[in-house]
Amino acid sequence: MKKLLPGSFNSLLIGISIGLISATGLFLTLDNSITTDTIIEGEKLIDIEFSEEQREQMLESVQQTPQAFSHIRELEMANDVPFPLYFNPIPPGKHIQKGEDLENSWHLPETDLPENMEELAFYTVHELAYLIKNQIISSVELTEFFLNRLEENDPKLEAVVTFTKERAMEQAEKMDQELAEGNYRGPLHGIPYGAKDLFAVEGYPTTWGATPYKDQVIDETATVIKKLDDAGAVLIAKSTLGALAYGDIWFDGRTNNPWNSDQGSSGSSAGSSSATAAGMMPFSLGTETLGSIVSPATRNGVTGLRPTFGRISRHGAMALSWTMDKVGPITRTVEDAALVFDAIRGADGYDHTVMDFPFNYRPKTDLSGMKIGYVEAAFSGDYEQKEMDNEVLTVLENLGAELVPIALPELPLQGMFNLLTAEGAAAFDQLTLTGQDEEMVWQDDNAWPNSFRSVRFLPAVEWIQMNRVRSLLIQQMDDAIADVDLYVSPSFRGANLLITNLTGHPSVVLKHGFAEENQPASITFIGHLFDEETLLSVSAAYQQATDFHTMHPPLFSVSE
Repeated sequence: MKKLLPGSFNSLLIGISIGLISATGLFLTLDNSITTDTIIEGEKLIDIEFSEEQREQMLESVQQTPQAFSHIRELEMANDVPFPLYFNPIPPGKHIQKGEDLENSWHLPETDLPENMEELAFYTVHELAYLIKNQIISSVELTEFFLNRLEENDPKLEAVVTFTKERAMEQAEKMDQELAEGNYRGPLHGIPYGAKDLFAVEGYPTTWGATPYKDQVIDETATVIKKLDDAGAVLIAKSTLGALAYGDIWFDGRTNNPWNSDQGSSGSSAGSSSATAAGMMPFSLGTETLGSIVSPATRNGVTGLRPTFGRISRHGAMALSWTMDKVGPITRTVEDAALVFDAIRGADGYDHTVMDFPFNYRPKTDLSGMKIGYVEAAFSGDYEQKEMDNEVLTVLENLGAELVPIALPELPLQGMFNLLTAEGAAAFDQLTLTGQDEEMVWQDDNAWPNSFRSVRFLPAVEWIQMNRVRSLLIQQMDDAIADVDLYVSPSFRGANLLITNLTGHPSVVLKHGFAEENQPASITFIGHLFDEETLLSVSAAYQQATDFHTMHPPLFSVSE
């Protein structure tokens, strides 16, 4: 039991505290409209009942809180002001062997130009890289080809917020000139791509997909864009995202699924996934906080890599959740995802969550002797995609892997979504306080405006307790997968998506079949922290043993 300080010493401390507060001008006035009846009503929100004596004792402190809040709100902090507490996904006491970071050598398959040039739309990055490197096609020609395809097809999909044509042509011309002079930057040299419009690009709007920011221009360029510039890639467009990285509804419409244009493309990496699937760009950049790569990659039938939290810098990207936001590539193949990941990974001195670990990708992997886990509970029972999901296990077993059933941690995860929402509400505090949230197009109960308002009633103590549960989850997750090289799970069954976004584990999501009405379906591979090389190698081996990645949306495929 806590001891009370002697009265005289206690009085001395109070006197010192009052003196310090007075000297710094930190006195808070009392809001007398707050009474013990207010506290009684508040008890219903936090599910705790205090005694009348306790209410009287806390009343003065509670009456001070509105003014304490108002002083902070007057500061109007910008979205790029960082959170000072950095999330580290590595369990306490765990040492991840770094090893040596070797330079990856990428095999570029010998490729010819197609008779029908429109077929270039669905060439892989590796194939296009061969054409560029051997000067069979120029970067200018390839950039113009994809810009034209974007301009022609975007009205059907609404996947682009801003075309970056002037920047793209300048970069493409530069890449062609360098190549003519014998300077080849690597396999992304001269390759066009798109980036989700939450990455700042100097000289162009960065709208975050939301009406209040549709004219916003940020005078800097995000680290990942700079890294791709250095690799020689050519940014041709800033792609749509659901407003403030949620869903597929943005300030000027809804991004559509190229397999069924009557259906939204899911989000929030909506435009990146839709345009890549439709052959409007060879690859794109997305982000995930809680499903924003996995979900649209599934809906649009592309390959998405969500790297380990802390693998790629988010400097220059919109912050939604400082402890959950992750940047990743969206491509048509796993091998392309590995190539892009290699170009954008690593610390930059700005995002303090980023840690440098080696990435030594092996494009051809023998699965013999590998232990691949599968979430037994998620594969159990009758459900729509059961046959397709089980076929994945069969393919992996035929490739030589040993399948090991695993169980994910069972902790009280209900309400853990509030961790994300609370951070988002803080990141966009002024949006709520000024009423500009009413300008957002999506206003349903589950949309950000209502969520940001509602989560303001989340007590700080409960938020901290949720984070402590997250610490338990990190440790238990490490134990659960300790005996396997990686594991697979149906993309949306059970708690896998929530768990792995909370723990920061990397995943690859890819098409493994089709559901009703020719709608793509997906499976998810999940790796150990900072072990993208194994994750990508194994998922690539699976993908190469099937042909689903070669199937493209009929509405956008090249006619004979």
